[in-house]
Amino acid sequence: MSTVHDTAALLPEPAELRVHLRALAVLDGTIGGDPEFCRHTFHPDWGPGEEAARMDNGSGDEFTVLFTAAGVLLLGFDHESEMSPYRTDDEEIWPGVVDDVPAALRPLLDDASPVTACLWRETGDTVWRAGPAIEFPAGNEHPDGSDYLFHLLTDRSPETVRAHFEDYYERPVPLDAVRHVLAGHPVTPGITTALAPPAP
Repeated sequence: MSTVHDTAALLPEPAELRVHLRALAVLDGTIGGDPEFCRHTFHPDWGPGEEAARMDNGSGDEFTVLFTAAGVLLLGFDHESEMSPYRTDDEEIWPGVVDDVPAALRPLLDDASPVTACLWRETGDTVWRAGPAIEFPAGNEHPDGSDYLFHLLTDRSPETVRAHFEDYYERPVPLDAVRHVLAGHPVTPGITTALAPPAP
């Protein structure tokens, strides 16, 4: 069984995660060229003192990563998960998923979308955390969808990222250009042309 607890062990430091999420948004926007079809976006002015990275696959699965002075909160939603609030009459979040989010980060839950997976890291903490008392549905290898939702955050290799964008946009993507952007380097005209060659 793969859950948020496995994801927590694979996430990088918050600063590295932020750089990576910004790079995913840049790659998506450059390769695709049309914001309407971008899965990954980054919002530096999400709220007062807040930045947000978003993923929305257009099929009902999404995540939001919120960066604040108090720490970082990851909220994911797998619409097919048995833990979806929409599978209950009261549409409540699955017990234990957000119950232990620390007080400093709890205000970020006020406008949260439906949630099946939640992780957090307070400023000054040394590890990522998730609800310690979640009772996951039995007999399901992917109960909260976290391994799928956060795949590009736990496996951040250029090869994995390239494979993702090649699959989504159904065309080749040069690995060197992906490496360049993931390293946080400026997107030069040459990199833009490599990632989004002009139509013949």
